[in-house]
Amino acid sequence: MDFYQKHVIITGGSSGIGKATAIMLAAEGAHLSIIARRQDVLLQAQAEIEAVKIFPEQRVVCLSASVTQFDEIQTAITKAIEELGPPTLVITSAGIAHPGYFQELPLTVFEETMNINYFGTLYAIKAALPSMIDQQQGHIVMISSVAGLIGVYGYSAYSPSKFAVRGLAESLRGELKPFDIGVSIVYPPDTDTPQLAAENLTKPYETKLITSSTKIWKPEEVAQVIINGIKRKDFAITPGGEAKILQIGHSLLAPIIHRYFDRIVNQKKE
Repeated sequence: MDFYQKHVIITGGSSGIGKATAIMLAAEGAHLSIIARRQDVLLQAQAEIEAVKIFPEQRVVCLSASVTQFDEIQTAITKAIEELGPPTLVITSAGIAHPGYFQELPLTVFEETMNINYFGTLYAIKAALPSMIDQQQGHIVMISSVAGLIGVYGYSAYSPSKFAVRGLAESLRGELKPFDIGVSIVYPPDTDTPQLAAENLTKPYETKLITSSTKIWKPEEVAQVIINGIKRKDFAITPGGEAKILQIGHSLLAPIIHRYFDRIVNQKKE
């Protein structure tokens, strides 16, 4: 996939993996629309992204919206399309994690985590998809987590939300093929972002022991793997060997099942 002068929409594009990916895509000539809640953080990210632009007309649009509110995210994406045209690439990177012991976490944590991580992903895709279908092209990238492949101690609110993102990606993978719209899902390991710093404040001792032996990735490293995976049109994008082993071992039959589903759908069309 060539990103030069293509429109890319990134939710959660003001920090962490989303911002790092936006910067790399801008360096390849993409027009960017970044969506997040805080206008001050958006403007700071905009300056960093614009610093790597490769031609004068290249644009970076900042849009303030909460991904948990469909009306807000739809308005933001509609404005982005009005400004820069239909997106070639949509990346849903907005997400939160609040680890803790299940019995001690209030229900509001479970509800907020699912609203941001799963429904925030779904809402953004719902809002952007009609314009991509009209163009009969595009690619959607959903950011899950290694904790979306295997349930992790202390992440009883987070892991299910990322499993849900995985289910959405696998469901849409075949459904959007007839429109020439690709789907990818990313399983990042622990990454040095403001979100990880927030997680560490409530992470149980046992969870710290489990994760202490794993490498902490830089956002730029994860972003590079994501971009490489998009260019190869990979469905599953797995930064690092541990994520790759979990993805293969946990879903050994997935490629076979995908082909089986596709064959049934194609037979019905014939």
